[in-house]
Amino acid sequence: MSNYFQKEIECAPIEQIRAIQNEKIVKQVRYVWEHVPYYRKKMEEKGVRPDDVRSIEDMHKLPFLSKADLRKAYPYGLLAVPLKDCVRIHSTSGTTGKRVIAFYTQADIDMWSECCARAIMAAGGTAEDVCQISYGYGLFTGGAGLDGGSHKVGCLTVPASSGNTERQIMFIKDLNATILCCTPSYAAYLGESMKEMGLGPDDIPLKAGIFGAEAWSEEMRRSIEETLGIKAYDIYGLTELSGPGVSFECSEQHGMHINEDHFLAEIIDPDTGEVLPEGTQGELVFTSLDKQAFPLLRYRTRDICTLTREKCSCGRTHVRMAKPKGRTDDMLIIRGVNVFPSQIETVLLNNGYAANYQIIVGRVNHTDTFEIKVEMTPDMFTDNVGEIDERRKVLADDLKAMLGIKAKVSLVAPKSITRSEGKAVRVIDNRKI
Repeated sequence: MSNYFQKEIECAPIEQIRAIQNEKIVKQVRYVWEHVPYYRKKMEEKGVRPDDVRSIEDMHKLPFLSKADLRKAYPYGLLAVPLKDCVRIHSTSGTTGKRVIAFYTQADIDMWSECCARAIMAAGGTAEDVCQISYGYGLFTGGAGLDGGSHKVGCLTVPASSGNTERQIMFIKDLNATILCCTPSYAAYLGESMKEMGLGPDDIPLKAGIFGAEAWSEEMRRSIEETLGIKAYDIYGLTELSGPGVSFECSEQHGMHINEDHFLAEIIDPDTGEVLPEGTQGELVFTSLDKQAFPLLRYRTRDICTLTREKCSCGRTHVRMAKPKGRTDDMLIIRGVNVFPSQIETVLLNNGYAANYQIIVGRVNHTDTFEIKVEMTPDMFTDNVGEIDERRKVLADDLKAMLGIKAKVSLVAPKSITRSEGKAVRVIDNRKI
């Protein structure tokens, strides 16, 4: 038996969903035209006016937005309301030192919280549950999003944030936490830590986990479920749209239901921009149908997946997206953090290196490993171990400041990184995901 937070909309007939989307998109396009000069200019360049969009069938007429647009418009160029009407920002990493900033009105926060509440109840959560939020809080959307959803459901919310594993386990046991929300790699780490403490599934009160913010395999899901004695659910979101809760798994776990009354999904050919039919693999594009502060139209996520409207036995009628199978850009997701090679290149060039480097990503005990090998220039190369180590420490600190995540940094001899057709092989991703 499925739990629903808002059954009347989660299980609405497709005709009703379409009617909601058609009404909202007409209003939203005009709203963006009137309040976001940056996007109005893009529409004018394409020869499109608000009256040209009368239903979601006209979406293809609108221009796309990309992460490059968000960087170009930083910080306020896509803001649609006066700053005094915003109550919060969140941020995600970008390809330069400047980050993408998303703004929220109180209505935006309430909508986001409702989306996360739907996800929690789809995982079996009720007001009787204790929900431990072990995603990071702060500018990252994970902690705040699930925290808001947990409050909407009425769970006792434990805002544990990430890290301090011994305390996490203590709270899970002492407070009888039944739902765990965190990255899948941290869930796996918690499970292994509990095992080392002699705790088995029968000693842990958890029944479900809601895990997202990084790629994870079905094998990893089964391992987490076995170690923690829970059912593990996937959740998807982007800071640009609000955060986690754009889509979520139900008990059937055959794709993630998109909250279609708030987010309109399209699949396009990443090369031509052409809208592709249902079931065809392509790039996922989202439009926020009722965001006030930061309303993005046709935002290219760069995630590659498929959509399906096949009937789901959970009763929900909203379209489902498959787990993304990759990306159309060079972004890596490491321990839940977006990492772009161009970020690394910026730091290397600022420190006098020639930007000959290699990223090596692996996975040990379900946790990502992250190493950056950097070639020294001939004038840097020396047999003074102390001098090299000092250079390495400075570079490691600068990289952590840029990326927001710690990497193992190795300085290697000039021309020692293997090249293919004259170019260094930039990324070696050994993860099985």
